[in-house]
Amino acid sequence: MSILETKNLSLAYDKDKIIDNLDLKIPEGEITIFIGGNGSGKSTLLNSMARLLKPMEGSVELRGEDINQLSTKEVAKKLAFLPQSSTIPEGITVRKLVEQGRYPYQKWYQASSSEDQKIVEKVLKDTGLLELADRDLSSLSGGQRQRAWLAMVLAQDTEIILLDEPTTYLDLSHQVDLLDLLYELNKKDQRTIIMVLHDLNLACRYADHIVAVKDKGVFAQGKPEEVIDEEVIKEVFDLNCQIVSDPVFGTPLCIPTGKNKLSQVV
Repeated sequence: MSILETKNLSLAYDKDKIIDNLDLKIPEGEITIFIGGNGSGKSTLLNSMARLLKPMEGSVELRGEDINQLSTKEVAKKLAFLPQSSTIPEGITVRKLVEQGRYPYQKWYQASSSEDQKIVEKVLKDTGLLELADRDLSSLSGGQRQRAWLAMVLAQDTEIILLDEPTTYLDLSHQVDLLDLLYELNKKDQRTIIMVLHDLNLACRYADHIVAVKDKGVFAQGKPEEVIDEEVIKEVFDLNCQIVSDPVFGTPLCIPTGKNKLSQVV
């Protein structure tokens, strides 16, 4: 069953069409990961699903309703989005940033409730930010700030979470920690998670459903083991590689061979 769906969707920037006449269904309760080369339209597609980019043609539907016809507050209670980069509000602490994730549930005259504070504390703990909660956001490292932005998104407590390259600025250890947290949210709470990832091997490890984007549409989609092979990687990324089974997880593992002389010896 799909929770988000595009119908005849076309997207453009300055009349330059990026996505053309796309029909795509996002499965409910699964982790869907968009992969593709730079400029392929992955982030553009994600932005349209987050209602940040209006369609040139067609629609994005959330449980059968046109997302652009819903109120901002309605959407914010169902869908949270973490973009590639965000502007840091001046003088804001980590805790105050995370508390902003609760705004869709509050009235303008209403202070945060005990339930709001309970959720904020849990999210700070889950993202390893309790000790940094009272620090100014601008004083943190890039990786710490990324975790703080993620915490704000998680505090929205939505059934759908969209993330555009969430592992940017994170070292390998924190990349895995973040993806493990998202995986746990998906498996324990059945959250539908949709994200763009550049690391193909991490995408294969964590995705239930992979969507390879190329030529203004979907080149291939399905389970990682159904989608990822040498031919698809060559077509989508223009990369020569070998695909083997990950010795730990059994998921497809991409080993680039490249085009240089050294790769010909392997």
